[in-house]
Amino acid sequence: MSSSEPGAQAVGIAALFAGALALASAAHAAQPVSVKDAWVRVPAPGQSVASAYMELTSPTALALISVASPVAGRVELHAVTTDDGVMKMRPVGTIELPAGKPVKIAPGGLHVMLDDLKRPLKAGEKVPLTLIIQRADFSRAVFTIEAEARSATATRSHHH
Repeated sequence: MSSSEPGAQAVGIAALFAGALALASAAHAAQPVSVKDAWVRVPAPGQSVASAYMELTSPTALALISVASPVAGRVELHAVTTDDGVMKMRPVGTIELPAGKPVKIAPGGLHVMLDDLKRPLKAGEKVPLTLIIQRADFSRAVFTIEAEARSATATRSHHH
């Protein structure tokens, strides 16, 4: 049978479809967490630190263990706590993602610190953030999202 016969074309189309499904499944497996409203606060002129925020939801219990970005020399997970009326910021090793429960990484709470910015950030630009997620079996998933840079004035009036 030559490749111009209808049966051979159907087999070829089926193989392409199966390959596309396999790629889609691999892409879905690579990002085990849904990410909503990812954004980075544009720092004031001359500052070399910015904060990133987002909402993460996982169908299974996972943990965000690290974030990286090419725009920063160092990226850390942080939490803000209030102790005797004084707000304190401290690094945290992980951010737990309970199954099916959205976790807000937001101003005044959990956040991602982008330290030693390599260049100024401009409102509207897309900032790549690579998230490293740890599964219960200690395997890891690594995927990159794009967070919109927003000015401090825009973020104050921005509500969801």
